[in-house]
Amino acid sequence: MKLVFSIILWLMVTITMSQNITTPLEFNNFSRPTSYEELSRYVKLLDSISPEIVVATIGKSVQGRNLYALKFSTSEFGKDTSKIKVLIFAQQHGNEQSGKEGALLLAQELIKPENQYLWDKMDLAIIPQVNPDGAEANKRRNGNTMDLNRSHLTLFEPELIALHHFFDTYWFEVNMDVHEYSPYGETYKEFGYRNNSRELIGCNTNINISEALRNLSNQGFVPYFNQYLNERNISNSIYTPGGPPEIDYIRHSTYDINDGRQSFGIQNSFSFILEGLNGPDNYKDSIQMRAEGQKTGMMALITYCYQNKETIKTLVAKERNQLITQEPGSLVSIQMEHVKDGRKLNLPVYSYATGADSIIIVNDYRPVVKSIHDVTKPIGYLIPKQLNEVVDWATRHSLKTEPFSVSKSAIIEEYLVTTIDSMDFERDTIVNPNLTVRTLSKKELKGDYLFIPTNQLKGNLLVIALEPKSELGLVTYKSFSHLLKAGQKYPILRVVKN
Repeated sequence: MKLVFSIILWLMVTITMSQNITTPLEFNNFSRPTSYEELSRYVKLLDSISPEIVVATIGKSVQGRNLYALKFSTSEFGKDTSKIKVLIFAQQHGNEQSGKEGALLLAQELIKPENQYLWDKMDLAIIPQVNPDGAEANKRRNGNTMDLNRSHLTLFEPELIALHHFFDTYWFEVNMDVHEYSPYGETYKEFGYRNNSRELIGCNTNINISEALRNLSNQGFVPYFNQYLNERNISNSIYTPGGPPEIDYIRHSTYDINDGRQSFGIQNSFSFILEGLNGPDNYKDSIQMRAEGQKTGMMALITYCYQNKETIKTLVAKERNQLITQEPGSLVSIQMEHVKDGRKLNLPVYSYATGADSIIIVNDYRPVVKSIHDVTKPIGYLIPKQLNEVVDWATRHSLKTEPFSVSKSAIIEEYLVTTIDSMDFERDTIVNPNLTVRTLSKKELKGDYLFIPTNQLKGNLLVIALEPKSELGLVTYKSFSHLLKAGQKYPILRVVKN
C-alpha cells in the first residue's frame, strides 16, 4: 500500500511540474537508483506529456523486460535527411547505474522550452537502459551472465540484437555508449594514486575506421568536451586504461570491435564511449553527482553535433560511401598493437597519501595503434551453408548476401591451418594460427555456399570477423573456435576475383 501511494504521489508531482518533470531518482531524494518499474512509468509519462518524444520498445531482455528508446524529433523520426541522427545508449553493464540516471535527467532537460531548438537540426534517440536484468540485480552481466560490452561481434544476446537492429534501421551518424569506471582496485592503492576524473571520454581507436573521423573525434570533439565540462566544474580527461604507470603501460581504449563504440565505429560512425567515475559502493554512493556528470557529458555531445551538423554529416556520408564502393584489394588490419609516439601523458590522479588531486607524468604512454598484420580485402566470402552458426551470425548482423556463380576467371582462395600459436592481445592470450593459402579450381568448389560481399557498410567488420588470423575474429570466441583446427582446412573461402 505504501508503494502504491508513493507511485501516485510521484505521478501527481510530475504531472503538475511538466515543465520541470521530476525523475524517479530526484523524487527518491537521490537515495537509490531508479528501478525498472519506475523507469518504465517515467518514460511512458514523458511520452504522454512531451510532443517531441515517442517511446518505442525495441526489444526485450533475457528475462522479458522491455528495452526502451526515447526518440526526440519534431517530425517523423529519421525521415528528414537534413537532420543529423544521434544515438546515446547506457547501462550495458547493470552495476553501472549512473548512465541510466544521467540519461533520465537528460530527457528531463531536453523537453524544456529552451532546448527545443535542437530538433531543427537533429533527431536524437536515447536508450537509457540496455541491460535491465543486470540493473535490477546490480550485476555487470545480463540474464545469461554475458558481458554485453564484450559481445557486439558475436551478437548472441537479445539486448544487443535489438540495439543493432535499431541502429541499422536509422544508420545513426553519431553514437555514444555510456559507462562507469572503478579506479578503486588494490593494485592502484598499493601504487598510491588512482584516477579521479569525474568523466572520461574515449574515441574510436581501430585503425580500419576512417582516419578522418578519428581525427575529427580527437581534434574536434575531445577539446570541446573538455571545455564544456570544465566550464561546469566537472573534472575530465581522456579514457586511458592500463597501468599503474611505470608498472604497466597506459594506452587509449581497446581497438576491439566487440564493444558498443567500435562495433558502430567500424561502420564509420562518429562514435564515443563516456566513462563516469563511480563510487566504492557502485550502487548508490554519490549517485546524484555521478548522474549529473553523465548527463553533462551526454549534453556535450548533443550540443557539439548541433553546432557541427554539416561537418559531421558530410564526413560520415563520404567515409561510408568509400566503405561501400572501395575496390577489392585494399588493406584491412587484422592484428594491431598499442605503441609509443614520443608523447608523455599528464595523468590527473588522486593521492592516497595526501588526500589531494595531483598529476603523474606517464612515460610508458602508448596512444597510437599500428598494424602488425594486414590482409587484402576480397570481393567477398563463401560460407558453407551447413555452417549454421556462421550463417546465423550473418543474419543477426543483417549482412547483405548475394547469389553466386563461379566464372571461368574466378580466383577463390582457401586457407590451410598448419599450426596454432598464441599471441598477446591487450594482456590477454589468444590464438594466432599459421596459415598457407592456395587457389581452388572450379572443380574443387563443391557444396552449397552463402556468398557475403564486402562492398557493404559492414565490409570491414566482415573481414575482421571471418579472417582466421584476425585477433578480433570469430575464431577467438568459444562458440566459433572449432572453425580453427591445426592440419585442417579453414572452411570459409575468400573470393578474390570473379
